[in-house]
Amino acid sequence: MNILIIGSGGRESAFAWKISQSPQCSRLFIAPGNAGTGQYGTNVNLKVTDFEGIRSFVLSNGINLVLVGPEEPLVKGIHDFFLSDEMLRSIPVIGPQRHGAQLEGSKDFSKQFMFRHHIPTAASHTFTQETLQQGLDYLTTAGLPIVLKADGLAAGKGVLICTTLQEAQQELVEMLTEAKFGEASSKVVIEQFLQGIELSVFVMTDGKSYKILPEAKDYKRIGEGDTGLNTGGMGSVSPVPFADADFMRKVEERIVIPTVEGLKQEGIPYKGFIFIGLMNCDGDPYTIEYNCRMGDPETESVMMRIESDFVDLLLGVANEDLETKTLTISGKTAATIVCVAGGYPGEYLKNKEITGIDNVRDSIVFHAGTELVNDVVKATGGRVLAVSTLQDNLFEALQHATADAARIYYDGVYFRKDIGFDLI
Repeated sequence: MNILIIGSGGRESAFAWKISQSPQCSRLFIAPGNAGTGQYGTNVNLKVTDFEGIRSFVLSNGINLVLVGPEEPLVKGIHDFFLSDEMLRSIPVIGPQRHGAQLEGSKDFSKQFMFRHHIPTAASHTFTQETLQQGLDYLTTAGLPIVLKADGLAAGKGVLICTTLQEAQQELVEMLTEAKFGEASSKVVIEQFLQGIELSVFVMTDGKSYKILPEAKDYKRIGEGDTGLNTGGMGSVSPVPFADADFMRKVEERIVIPTVEGLKQEGIPYKGFIFIGLMNCDGDPYTIEYNCRMGDPETESVMMRIESDFVDLLLGVANEDLETKTLTISGKTAATIVCVAGGYPGEYLKNKEITGIDNVRDSIVFHAGTELVNDVVKATGGRVLAVSTLQDNLFEALQHATADAARIYYDGVYFRKDIGFDLI
């Protein structure tokens, strides 16, 4: 079968690597892809939101299945676009329709969903410009620190943790009246701050049944020791040592099952992935957020541990018979170290030539922000490469991934050398 992956990051590179191994995949295309995805399939110069362009390509190339990587096309309704087109509706799209994608597209929608289905989460209230004064008053009664979240998609930048009342009130005013995060902050969710350790749980669902994929922990801060600005993710590990069988049982019973059943009860069709961002609070899981797709860089670690034919699992989602499919997970440990551009997550260096990828010994290098320019691989994004390995234990995985990341060079290259150390 012919498969199209939509996206261009490290997540899509890991998907392409895994899907290309399946005997069920005849031809693989990635739109738009990057300098690394071309080794697994054919890159297609299409934007992820160019639905008409994607339509033309799908029809002219006999595409049998579409896997959507990033959230933007899902929230904008690419799955609905396929279903509304007579020529496209028989082609399965892996990724929820617009309604289900609101689990990520609207923080307020997802919080209300959690409250309705008694899914453990932080207490919260939502405010708009019209209710700004109530929001300011509410902050005087809330404990500190307090979390402010832009309701809509804000490229991972719409969450603020405020430690003083003055800071929280000022940020709320800026978000609601000065559009600090654009249209995304026309609504703001004010949320209780949860103390604990974060991890990510990934669920694959056909809308009826589900499979829980390997869990992972990612590292958001730019600096070692979890300091500095938040980023899109500086690395990840899987499995997560504290997510033992008892903890994961709680996750399944208290969060995964109520989420899947809640979608069914509300008549929200959902075929794809549910990313559940969790906080482990003294052994009990609380939901921080949902995403309507796989995480990045967690996907790079998760894909390393899935031993099953990934295309077979995707077909289980498409054909609504996921419960008949087998998910086999490696008992080994995966680690991913992200190499970023100099200056990231602020203004960063671009178009720097990358060398040394061929020197990597024990890892797979998943490309993220790269382009091929006249046969030269160049760093064009903030997060450039995700160096990933699978080893017998966490220490060895971190050792090999870090050593291999150090074998790669471009002007301004930076990566954290302490990913996963908090778990050892």
